[in-house]
Amino acid sequence: MKRYLSETLEELTPRKIVEELNKYIVGQEEAKKAVAIALRNRWRRQKLPDHMRDEVAPKNILMIGPTGVGKTEIARRLAALIKAPFVKVEATRYTEVGYVGRDVESMVRELVDASYQMVKREKFEEVKERARRLAQERVLDYLVPQQFTSFGVREVREEDKREGLRKKLMSGELDDRVIEIEVQEKGVPMIGIAGPPGFEEIENQLREMFSNLMPSRKRRRLKVKEALRILEQEEAEKLIDREEVAREAVHRAENFGIIFIDEIDKIAIKTQVHGPGV
Repeated sequence: MKRYLSETLEELTPRKIVEELNKYIVGQEEAKKAVAIALRNRWRRQKLPDHMRDEVAPKNILMIGPTGVGKTEIARRLAALIKAPFVKVEATRYTEVGYVGRDVESMVRELVDASYQMVKREKFEEVKERARRLAQERVLDYLVPQQFTSFGVREVREEDKREGLRKKLMSGELDDRVIEIEVQEKGVPMIGIAGPPGFEEIENQLREMFSNLMPSRKRRRLKVKEALRILEQEEAEKLIDREEVAREAVHRAENFGIIFIDEIDKIAIKTQVHGPGV
């Protein structure tokens, strides 16, 4: 996946990037050119040796213009073009009364979360077909409970019945039949709380503790169509490597992530030439 991003950027010259943006955004030629060059420079940075790469930091871009001219859309389309994580935050959010600021830290955290979800969706697509087949087998297990002879061999009649139901399942004939299945029950989500530096570790520990207190399995009566969807999701979760997803998500956020900070003008203070604000 890292190789894919590198190859994609290698093919995207600034001219091609501008051409892609022109398909969705009218005008704003200077802004398109600026972001195209910045994106190309990120690719060049990836080609540097490790000891030099850390010395070359990506530059920020300040886009100024009235609402509706395409500032956000340029950044969003640029991220979609290279499958990079993208988050939009409002600068005014960090000046609200009572807000205990994590400012930059929370922005980066949101970016990594967005990156993780993006990579996870891509991994799901890679294992989708295999997960669907496994889900179908589980549904068949509920429809035709396995029965074995005294020698541990499945009865031929049950196997024939299973094959007949398999054909009906794949054709959609069984979609409305109701079955009782055992599903993974998700823990109760916790609301994120803004706190002092270091609070995130405590928050993560609380999440893990509460998730462990929740029952892990639950029996539900569902239509076959809905059961297939849920079981396919469960099987996909088992097939993907979460550590690999996390590593790729962090890499993508660090090297290709885009944070769009809006409403900076609303918190900017005009320069004072006299008075207490000097």
